[in-house]
Amino acid sequence: MSQPPASSTAPVRTAVVTGASSGIGAASARMLAGAGFQVTCAARRADRIGALADEIGGTAVTCDVTDAASVAGLADAVGGTLNLLVNNAGGAFGATPVAEADVDDWRRMYDVNVLGLVRVTRALLPALIASGDGMILNVGSTAGRIAYEGGGGYTAAKHGTQVVSETLRLELWDQPVRVCEIAPGMVKTDEFALVRFDGDQQKADAIYAGVAAPLTAEDVADAITWMATRPAHVNVDELVIRPRAQAAQHKVFREPSAP
Repeated sequence: MSQPPASSTAPVRTAVVTGASSGIGAASARMLAGAGFQVTCAARRADRIGALADEIGGTAVTCDVTDAASVAGLADAVGGTLNLLVNNAGGAFGATPVAEADVDDWRRMYDVNVLGLVRVTRALLPALIASGDGMILNVGSTAGRIAYEGGGGYTAAKHGTQVVSETLRLELWDQPVRVCEIAPGMVKTDEFALVRFDGDQQKADAIYAGVAAPLTAEDVADAITWMATRPAHVNVDELVIRPRAQAAQHKVFREPSAP
């Protein structure tokens, strides 16, 4: 007489993805759920993360990473243990030269890309440590490796993301928490460039003009999921990912315009 299959006793791994309402964050939540994680989708737009959580069997928590009380609410919702934190919330605002910089835009970029990451990490670190196998995976950018004209505020912020990641890795060296960073290059999503240029579709489209195959949100999410599913003793310090057409920040192959 055949025996029923034994039920799995492996604990469900849990993840939080910030900025999960669109782009890389939403794609990462979907792929992590597909890899077996129970995902908490955190973002400001409650309707979007609610629909996403319903789709993937996850949990939606409305959270603004620039607000301490909102981040505290996220920590309360997560509870005592957490395996994976994907600090994805971020953004670029404006592309003016430093001499014409809008200081408010620079402040917003630093607040979301650096201070927001710090707020969420600080709030969820006890749960990550308590899991016995935690990972902090910060979404940086190739802009955190090299400067370019018009990108002073964003590159400064993303350099901050990189340095916070490096510092955390040193400070948590004796804790069961890995610290990883992924640094994407040219990624075409529905909102990133459009937000940067205040809804100017023409300027947003110009970023990707002639590039046959920029990265997609799913490409980056696939890499994030690979990083998050390495064995517990393996730490991917940093992963730089670009489309084949982008050899460097200033060297992008663009198809010639049709006559």
